[in-house]
Amino acid sequence: MALCKRGIQCCVTTIQRCSYAFQGVSAVSTYTPILAYSRLSVSSCRLCCSSQAKVGILQRANERYMKFLQHRFPYFYILHTTFVKGFRLMIHDVKETRRIRMKMLTQNVPLRELPYHEMKTIILFRKDMVKAIPLIIISVPPFAIFVVFALMCLFPRQLLIRHLWTPQQQRDFQRLYHEQRCRPRDDILKGMAWSIPQVKEWALRSHLLTLISKVQSGTHPSVKDIEVVRGVFSGKPLGMSAMDSGHMRLLCSHLLLNPWLPGFLLRRQLRTKALDLLYLDQALDTLGQGQLTDSEIREACYLRGLDTSSLTDAQCRDWLLQWLQLSTQLTESETSLLLHNMVLLSVNYPSP
Repeated sequence: MALCKRGIQCCVTTIQRCSYAFQGVSAVSTYTPILAYSRLSVSSCRLCCSSQAKVGILQRANERYMKFLQHRFPYFYILHTTFVKGFRLMIHDVKETRRIRMKMLTQNVPLRELPYHEMKTIILFRKDMVKAIPLIIISVPPFAIFVVFALMCLFPRQLLIRHLWTPQQQRDFQRLYHEQRCRPRDDILKGMAWSIPQVKEWALRSHLLTLISKVQSGTHPSVKDIEVVRGVFSGKPLGMSAMDSGHMRLLCSHLLLNPWLPGFLLRRQLRTKALDLLYLDQALDTLGQGQLTDSEIREACYLRGLDTSSLTDAQCRDWLLQWLQLSTQLTESETSLLLHNMVLLSVNYPSP
C-alpha cells in the first residue's frame, strides 16, 4: 500500500510541474531557449550581412575590371565575354544532353521519337564533342593548358566549338563552310548524270535527265520534279547501299565530313547523317514550322544546305516548307535523296 501511495504522489507532482511550466510559472525554463535562439539569429544575420558585403565588393570589382578591358583592350574584352558566355552555353548543353540521355534510358525513348528541340540538342552536341574531345585530351598534361590557349587563339575554327566563336567569327566561318560545301556540287550533279544509264526504267531515266538538266541550267526545281525520281535513290545506282566510293566521297565533302575514310565508313557516316536529317524533319513536321523563330528557321535551312546570308526570313520559311513537303514523304530506304536534295533544292534558290 505504501508503494502505491508513493507512486500516486510522484505522478501527481509530475503533472503539477508540467502544468506550471505550460502556465508560465517556470520562467527560467522558457527564457533560456528564447535567449539562445535570439543569439543564434543575431550571429546568422551578421554572417549574412558580411557575405552580402563581400559579394557586393566582388561584383563592383568585376564591373570595374570589365569596363577597364572594354576601354583599353576591346578585342580581348570581346574574347573574354565570348568565352564566358560560350562556356555557360556549353555547360547548359552538357546538362541538357545528360537529362535527355537519362530520359532515353529510363523511359526507353529512341532518338527518332524525341521532340524537335531535344533531338537537335543531341545531334549538335555530338558534333561539338567530336571537335572538343581531342582538345580536352591535349590539355591533360601539366602546363599544357597554356599551349591549348595559344592553339585556340591561332586556330579557332578548327579547335573551338561554335559556342566559343565571336559573332564576327560565326559569320566568317559560316560563309567559309558554305564555300567549301559549294565546291563539289557540280561534280555531284555530273555523277548523278553519269549514273543515268544504270537506271533500268526508261521513265525514271527521262525524269532524272530532265531534273539534272534543269538544275544545271540554273532553274530551281519544284518538289514534284524531285519526287518523281525518288525511286532512283532507294536502290541502284544512287541508293545508300549502292553508291560507289567516288560518289560517296563527293557527298562527304559536301557535308563537311571526312572523305578519306574506307568505303564502309563513308557509307556509315552518310547513313547516320541522312537518318539524322530524316528524324529531324519528322520531328519538325510534328512540331510545326510556325513554332520556330526566324533565327531557328535560318539555322535549320543552313543545316540542310542553303545559304541564308542573302535571303529574307520569308524566303527561308518558304524554302524550308518545300524541303519538308518532300522529306516527310520519304522512308529510311530513300534517305539518299535527302543528301542529294541538299544540292538539288538549294543550288539555284531563289530562281534569278
